[in-house]
Amino acid sequence: MRNIILGIVCLCICLTLDDALALNGRRTHIADGEGIEAAIRGEKLLKRVRRGWMWNQFFLQEEYTGSDYQYIGKLQSDQDHGDGSVKYVLSGEGAGTIFVIDENNGDLHATRRLDREEKAFYVLKATVVNKWTGQKLEPETEFIIKLHDINDNEPKFSKEVYTASVPERSDIGTSVTQVTATDADDTMYGNSAKLVYSISQGHPYFSVEPNTGVIRTALGPGDMDREQREHYQVVIEAKDMGGQRGGLTGSTVVKITLTDVNDNPPHFTQSIYQFRVPESSTSGSVVGRIQATDKDIGKNTEMDFTIISGDGMEMFDISTDKETQEGLVTVRKPLDYEKKPSYTIEIQVQNTQEYVRFVSSGPKDVATVRLAVDDVDEPPVFKKASYLYEVKEDVAVGTVVGSVSAMDPDRARSIVNYSIDRRTDRGHLFNVYPMNGSVFLLKSLDRETTAWHNISVVATELNNPRQSSSVSVYIRVLDINDNAPMFATVYETFVCEKTKAGQRIQTVSAVDADEPSSGHKFAFSLAPEETHHRNFSVRDNGDNTAGILTGRATYSRLHKSVYLVPVVITDDDYPMQSSTGTLTVRVCTCDHEGNMELCKPEALSSSPGLSTGALVAILLCAIILLLVVVLFTALRHQRKQEPLINSKEDVRDNVVSYNDEGGGEEDTQAFDIGALRHPAAAAASDEGAKQRRDIIPTDTLLYPTTRHPAPAPSSLLMPPIRMAARDNGDVCEFINQRVMENDYSPTAPPYDSLATYAYEGVGSVAESLSSLGSASSEAEQDYNYLSDWGPRFRKLADLYEAEDSDF
Repeated sequence: MRNIILGIVCLCICLTLDDALALNGRRTHIADGEGIEAAIRGEKLLKRVRRGWMWNQFFLQEEYTGSDYQYIGKLQSDQDHGDGSVKYVLSGEGAGTIFVIDENNGDLHATRRLDREEKAFYVLKATVVNKWTGQKLEPETEFIIKLHDINDNEPKFSKEVYTASVPERSDIGTSVTQVTATDADDTMYGNSAKLVYSISQGHPYFSVEPNTGVIRTALGPGDMDREQREHYQVVIEAKDMGGQRGGLTGSTVVKITLTDVNDNPPHFTQSIYQFRVPESSTSGSVVGRIQATDKDIGKNTEMDFTIISGDGMEMFDISTDKETQEGLVTVRKPLDYEKKPSYTIEIQVQNTQEYVRFVSSGPKDVATVRLAVDDVDEPPVFKKASYLYEVKEDVAVGTVVGSVSAMDPDRARSIVNYSIDRRTDRGHLFNVYPMNGSVFLLKSLDRETTAWHNISVVATELNNPRQSSSVSVYIRVLDINDNAPMFATVYETFVCEKTKAGQRIQTVSAVDADEPSSGHKFAFSLAPEETHHRNFSVRDNGDNTAGILTGRATYSRLHKSVYLVPVVITDDDYPMQSSTGTLTVRVCTCDHEGNMELCKPEALSSSPGLSTGALVAILLCAIILLLVVVLFTALRHQRKQEPLINSKEDVRDNVVSYNDEGGGEEDTQAFDIGALRHPAAAAASDEGAKQRRDIIPTDTLLYPTTRHPAPAPSSLLMPPIRMAARDNGDVCEFINQRVMENDYSPTAPPYDSLATYAYEGVGSVAESLSSLGSASSEAEQDYNYLSDWGPRFRKLADLYEAEDSDF
């Protein structure tokens, strides 16, 4: 029934729109020029044409729950005369699937339940064709099917959980945050999407505006205190249908945190603090830490400590530790237990950032700090930080330069001894009296050597030598006129044989090691002993220089080639000092322009040739080269000195070494080894006549009567002679006697002769292995006896046995 009524309403609307369009078209044509002309002629140009369609749009309710197809409406054409010759054709969105039409009568149905929130309307097209011929009876026309909304969607918030914050102690109605919900239903149809906000949890602290969703504080500053409660959870609901019964509801959670404001002042944990501090504490030393508490958090707990009163305001400071927010009491000035053993100060604490609205009207929190100074043994203290004295360089040794004074600051007032720190006076020029601190001279001073002396005087407690201190003493040496002026350099010039009298040949100047306060003033004159010669004269220029002038017009190089001109230089200080400088003048042959041509072989150093610097450089190079040669020769000589016995295996009975080449190892006739055999007989025979030991002895060498065959001489094995036990005498005494005879005898060998005596000893199972007594024969020898010599010669026996087997 509802659809039929809607169809009738749509039909009326369509007819009304058709009439309006026709009238509008007629008016349009009348307004045209052709229409006006036709009206004048009385012709009827416009004729109303009735449209064939009786529909424009249809409405369909969403979420249909019936079992049959949902009827939408009926399409009907003027060309349909009810004889069944026309066919209705549907096309467009959802045609044939969502929407179907009865091709015989034009009834339009929906095949399934539709959701407006998914698609609000559909655009379709319909036409009428002849069922038999398929010819279109009317042009294709577009129409719309709109879905009517029902309240089938609940409100949804943009977030499931909101977080917000508001300063504590805010006024009533302070905005916290805003929540927003949306409803998918049609806002233009009914109240399905009209939302109303309400708070279901969070009373009585917060409230929400019903239409906007703005959450505000509901209690005053006294009830919203972060220190009592910091976190809140508020539940907000949104209901559609304008909040009426039957509407759908959605909810969200809002977590609200009260942020801290500086509404709590800091407080000391105790009213009185006590600390002890040694009097030796340096400036900036920490004496103690003071704690204060603050209920606030973050920057609102930052504290500022100050000293407001007390007798220690100038001696102590207080600052804030930025990490722990503790007050640090530090030493400001040096403490002295003897002057004041204790101090009391009052300190105050407050926040660095104050919230003006909640600043307490009462006084700031104040505490008392008592500081006790502990006595320590302190080093002596000098009355001055440094001392400055002046002394003339000619004062006598032992003169007191000045004095220093130090005292023990402790109550004991220990006696102080003074001494010089020798690291600052390595020349031992000064000393100090230990008891009174008077500094005096140990050696003479010379300002020209050292003008300033900086020494340190050490003061040490007599009872505790570990307690000492030092002070700097600056001594300025004052100048006296104790140095005579002299030539600034070595002057040497020449004069031509033919010149003019009174011609300047050289300008000289002087220097003085002294430094008079008024500056140097030198006077130059010719030495008195030279005035009667009149060869040269001196003219003082008055500017600390003088000119050397010729005394005559002619000089003879052959008569005298060199003149030594003595010049007296005098200063004007007290006591006056003078010296005589000598100017060397050579007589040379010159050309007509006065240029030097020829002098004697001892030419001027300033003449053309090598300069003084070049000569000095050449001399230094020659000296260095000579040193290198000497060093090289010494090293080479050292390498040439070979040891007398350069191998452990090369052991001989004795060695006689000369600088000449000699005869090699076979030269064994330069000594008499029989003396070692019979020291007593040798001593008796030498009493009458001293025989030179570098002469071949006439006595026959004595060898042991019994010995085993020995190997031929070898460079690898040369053992000393084995002496019989019965021939063994005091060999050491014999050798010492021979040494003395060799040192004092005029018939001793030359200085480059070396005689060495060696004694093997007795008890060897191998007897003597010396090659001196072996026969010089090339015959084959038998070395089997080596096997009887024991384990020490086992390897040697094996070697000779192997050699025999090879042969």
